Amino acid sequence: MRSQSRAGSDAKSVGSGEFPMTEKDFATIAKLLYEDAGIFLAETKATFVYSRLSKRLRALGLESFKDYCSLVQTTGKAGGERMAMLAALTTNVTHFFREKHHFDFLRDTLLPPLLAEAKRGGRVRLWSAGCSIGHEPYSIALTVLSMMPDAAEHDVRILASDIDPNVVATGRAGVYAASALESIPTEMRRKWFRPSSADSLGGKGHAATEMIYEVADPLRDLVAFRELNLIGEWPMRGQFDAIFCRNVTIYFDQPTRERVWKRFSERLHPEGVLFIGHSERITGPALEVLEFQGNTSYRKVR
Repeated sequence: MRSQSRAGSDAKSVGSGEFPMTEKDFATIAKLLYEDAGIFLAETKATFVYSRLSKRLRALGLESFKDYCSLVQTTGKAGGERMAMLAALTTNVTHFFREKHHFDFLRDTLLPPLLAEAKRGGRVRLWSAGCSIGHEPYSIALTVLSMMPDAAEHDVRILASDIDPNVVATGRAGVYAASALESIPTEMRRKWFRPSSADSLGGKGHAATEMIYEVADPLRDLVAFRELNLIGEWPMRGQFDAIFCRNVTIYFDQPTRERVWKRFSERLHPEGVLFIGHSERITGPALEVLEFQGNTSYRKVR
């Protein structure tokens, strides 16, 4: 790719390939992503951005990143190409019972008193923040059901939220290939999933002969999927007994991380627990009320 001769760093080409992309183009994309979702893109991510978004340019029939920037700057952040850009630049790596120690802690320590209270008419609320395609909230629900099979008949509910409407829709549908269920214990699979005739997984890397399953009603009834931007307004007014936000804040810069962690701490009940990803550590004002419990979990102590 040829660098443009015009003076000024905004015209300098970055990356290499079939579509011209300048530093100004990268800065525009980074600015929009930060404003829309709090996601921080360092200058070293230019090659990554080029690789991920080149597919969008081809699909849209555009000739340069300048044209793409013009498009996304005129698109509302709630949908359209701005959301497609966000989806392309984030990675939904997920599977059922990922980081199993969190679910062991949930089962062995956190849930027993909460579910006992639910049986007496109490309220239990759990939140999967950054739920992706549903593996995490359904893993939480499976843990609950393993201890309280009639949980949906009590005031026990799980909020599953994500900024990407596409992954929210996938989670809400609750349809998965058999290979995706391999990390779920056999008895759980038998009780809480059923064969499906859904054809929605075709063309996504699954074998044509692979069995498709969908979540059974008692599992589905525990989980409510919602679109939610963690740096935007949170419409929920109540507090939660546990919040899972794992490997989400890795996309944020430090000030944004600390603001989100503080907001989570304010939404936890006393003694509630915040679960984060294995590479994350809480810093900042949230530590005034959160205490490290081990295995990347923090309990609200005051």
